[in-house]
Amino acid sequence: MPYSPPSRTPSGPRRRTLLASAAGAALLAGCSAGADSGDDGPSASARARARAARDSRGLLARYDAVLAAHPALTDRLRPLRAQVAAHAAAFEDGAKLSPAASRSSAAPAPVPAAEKDAVTQLAAAERALADRRAKELLQVPGELARLLASVAAAGAAHAYLLTEVAR
Repeated sequence: MPYSPPSRTPSGPRRRTLLASAAGAALLAGCSAGADSGDDGPSASARARARAARDSRGLLARYDAVLAAHPALTDRLRPLRAQVAAHAAAFEDGAKLSPAASRSSAAPAPVPAAEKDAVTQLAAAERALADRRAKELLQVPGELARLLASVAAAGAAHAYLLTEVAR
């Protein structure tokens, strides 16, 4: 009977597993850094948060203008408007906004006379804001980036739903 040597399977984790774990931990630590992790983090983050709150308030004013001009759309637009209001509140929470910054400085665009055109214009505003937020989230730190990503995704969904309403 031939003698076979014992297998040389090392006990414990393999080198590749350790390297992958270390790289993953480094990535997670980098992604979840606080707002003050960079040189200009807090001020850039505060500015981005204030801008996002102002943009959400502006979008909310657009919803209000469309609802005032076309009350028949209330049942369809009320849930979306409520979410936009919640987004504005989320951006304002923890932000140090001056009274002038928290109010929308520009008047909303005039509302078209036709409901379909008004909803189409609202969908375009949602889409433009969602795209801008998706680009901006790459320049802000962890928690604010996650909030911007979530709100941008919601805005894209709103744009889709509004486009369906306009059909």
